[in-house]
Amino acid sequence: MNDSRLESIFVKICGTTNEEDALLCLAMGADAIGFVFAPSVRQVTANHVSQIVRRLPADSLTIGVFKDESVEMIKATIQECSLKGVQIHGDLSPQEFSQVNDMVDFSIRAISATTTGQIFASRHYQADAILLDSNAPGSGQVFDWETVEGTDYGSKIIVAGGLNPHNVAQAIRILNPWGVDAVSGLEASPGRKDPRKVRAFVKNAREALP
Repeated sequence: MNDSRLESIFVKICGTTNEEDALLCLAMGADAIGFVFAPSVRQVTANHVSQIVRRLPADSLTIGVFKDESVEMIKATIQECSLKGVQIHGDLSPQEFSQVNDMVDFSIRAISATTTGQIFASRHYQADAILLDSNAPGSGQVFDWETVEGTDYGSKIIVAGGLNPHNVAQAIRILNPWGVDAVSGLEASPGRKDPRKVRAFVKNAREALP
């Protein structure tokens, strides 16, 4: 599936809601942390995230997660929060995506791994990576990995959807992705990370590399 494998798999931890968890994930070795601005139990405001980001190391890859928001809202949030990256779900057009892409260092186009139309359409976006998720992002649902095994997306692939410390190695072995992403599988409660799960997730993902 991926011909751009690095020496170490890219690990993104999403659904960050507080400074303590943001620092925890970075300390445990996560390459990126995500803040959800879309409707969710983990939804955060731009003002809150801006306060968190300013206290993180300057080189932290902070990613804003958006769904069906206007280009103007996404741009304003990027600026207010000094975000380094975006993850876009929903119906943003390739042209609109390009406008947002120009403002950040790293962009992710998120699609449902089981929707053929979205898989085909993803090739028209100039994203740095394609994120494969279940039909209900953030729900902890796992999609059938074998249905997309070997698919050429024309981009780096990040696998999400119900990943946790116990199944991340298997997902990597089956799909050989460029990166992995987790939310609910690393929580003690919605919006609060479990340090033991975060540590185990990063460790198991790294050790699963061929």
